[in-house]
Amino acid sequence: TLERDDGRKIRVKIPAGARTGSKIRVAGKGGTGYGGSPPGDLYLNIHVQPHPVFERQGDNLRCDVVVDLYTAVLGGEVQVDTLNGKVSLKIPPGTTGGKIFRLRGKGMPNPRKPKQRGNLLATVQVQVPQKLTERERELFEELAQLREKE
Repeated sequence: TLERDDGRKIRVKIPAGARTGSKIRVAGKGGTGYGGSPPGDLYLNIHVQPHPVFERQGDNLRCDVVVDLYTAVLGGEVQVDTLNGKVSLKIPPGTTGGKIFRLRGKGMPNPRKPKQRGNLLATVQVQVPQKLTERERELFEELAQLREKE
């Protein structure tokens, strides 16, 4: 709902997937013309606010997904936020930081074809444990020694 300079409120439907820079024309809702002629059209310039989780690239969305070291090394599943809730993402063993997974159809709707959606590109950020117990430190040292012998 918009409020015009003259205090009138106008309800405008913004199409799903509208992008920054898009213009929307609302016929007959502009200012009154000179000499009492009928009102002109109202033009809206769209500016989409940044999202705290997703970065938009066209109809695609990008996000980071944090994966703990053990899941990155051994494989497993992580939950990824999407616009429609969480989905499970399978992480193969040996996944490195920076690896990008494409989740098809989990991006933004195309404003001209609302049933067609972009992809969600999830970039893996491997989380290394910070505070190790003495036993964990011993196990990591043992693993390091095993790798050196190979």
